[in-house]
Amino acid sequence: MAEPELLFETTDVLIEAPNWSLDGSSLFVNGNGALWRLDIDSPRRGLTRIHFDGLPDLNNDHVLDPDGQHIYLSAMDGHIYRGRLDGGTVERVSPTDGKWHFLHGVSPDGERLAYVEIDDFAVPGRLAVIEPYGSPTVLDTGPGHVDGPEWSPDGNWIYFNTEAFTDDPGHAQLARMPDPGGPVQRLVAGNTVDWFPHLSPDSRWATYLAFPPGTVGHPADLDVEVRVVSVDNWPSILQRYPLFGGQGTINVNSWSPDSTRFAFIAYPIA
Repeated sequence: MAEPELLFETTDVLIEAPNWSLDGSSLFVNGNGALWRLDIDSPRRGLTRIHFDGLPDLNNDHVLDPDGQHIYLSAMDGHIYRGRLDGGTVERVSPTDGKWHFLHGVSPDGERLAYVEIDDFAVPGRLAVIEPYGSPTVLDTGPGHVDGPEWSPDGNWIYFNTEAFTDDPGHAQLARMPDPGGPVQRLVAGNTVDWFPHLSPDSRWATYLAFPPGTVGHPADLDVEVRVVSVDNWPSILQRYPLFGGQGTINVNSWSPDSTRFAFIAYPIA
């Protein structure tokens, strides 16, 4: 595993949650409620804002459509939208059900979305799967908050972090379950608070974010680690990248399409 390479830095926009374009040429990040593109071969050109018509301010949950031309976006109004990567009009794809919808996964065939459904922020979030414009199905992941659901590249599994294995509030651990539902399998047992498992496109590697013991949620501005593992042996950590960050570092899948690199964001104190 190589050492990290600094691609881009800015003090103008607090950027979060990189996605790698399917053609390998760009990263997509959010910042200041908008979506931005960064050309990997020409990072000195800076960020290019992508303009959408009628889209509320974004949060940091956005995932590319497998068609390589569109992106799904979670907005601050609690809904999920779909738009072209070059901007323009958007369509709302989440239902009007009085709930908040925090997108994290798009199935490999592009037919379904996996998101966290919340109707009361005092109650743990639930894992829901939906066909765009359809009705959601809530999957049973056990007690405790669940977050960060995304499919394996073969579509057979949904990976996520969950508090189902402990009575300690906030002690998230990594897990997976078969699609479309079934027994929840724990992947790692440790004292760190582990969030956002992301598999590489070739299904060989995974990254996740480890917060300090006792962390509740996935806050910003902490000493955290991006960890790399083999999907065949999650407890054995192949590489650790310690940094100052947390919220925004790797909220969504950031692997390159050839599975040789991944992007993450650090927030060093100036």
